[in-house]
Amino acid sequence: DRLPPRLQRPLTRLLAGWPGRILLNVAESCVRIEIFDRSMTIAAQFFTSVFPILILLASWVGSVDPDTIADALDMPAQSRTVLDQAVEASASTGFGVLGALIVLASATSLSRALTRAYAAIWRLPRPRSSMRSAWRWLAVVVALALSLFVVRALGQFASAVPPGAVWERVVSFACDVVIITFVPWLLLSGAVRLRLLLPAAVLFASLMLVVRPASAVWLPVALEASADRYGSIGVAFTYLAWLYVVAFC
Repeated sequence: DRLPPRLQRPLTRLLAGWPGRILLNVAESCVRIEIFDRSMTIAAQFFTSVFPILILLASWVGSVDPDTIADALDMPAQSRTVLDQAVEASASTGFGVLGALIVLASATSLSRALTRAYAAIWRLPRPRSSMRSAWRWLAVVVALALSLFVVRALGQFASAVPPGAVWERVVSFACDVVIITFVPWLLLSGAVRLRLLLPAAVLFASLMLVVRPASAVWLPVALEASADRYGSIGVAFTYLAWLYVVAFC
């Protein structure tokens, strides 16, 4: 109403059409689900939940080498040393059953944060935490931890088939679709059908086709610079910034 009359008519016509309705609905939904706050929460939970599980896997499973994890995360040399020390310390002290249970239990905070976010997105009742859902939380956080280097390994395997760059992206796209369809379906106990979750998963995978190559260029440089200037704490903040972008997508 405050716009000049010559702008009101075309703007009203634009907002009345399907592009305008989609734009308004997207803006309203982003405000409703508090997308910026939730993205930061999920990024922080991912950082504090998944990394300890990777160290746990490297300590317990001999086939999971710390260098494999470091390569998947593009860790600089300084952080690789910290990771090696963490794995060696956990192996020497013995990641006992009780310690492993504590790590896994604390890691499920990521799954609970994702559950609340998906419930808000799909306008479902606020989920209640119960022990019956514990296996879902654990399955999701372990799947997300493994996906960090499984997707990378599959992409490298596919890149050996000409044309390598195309197949690598196809495999990464397919893995992203599977993961982002599986996670909300499991956390919401099937309350939302798979066919309704699939478009969002395809959209996420499409965004990652841009984010992943950009990250491959930016992340190693940023991690090296952060490690040189601020040490391990700088590396942590750089990872958080990268995880925020992924969580926002």
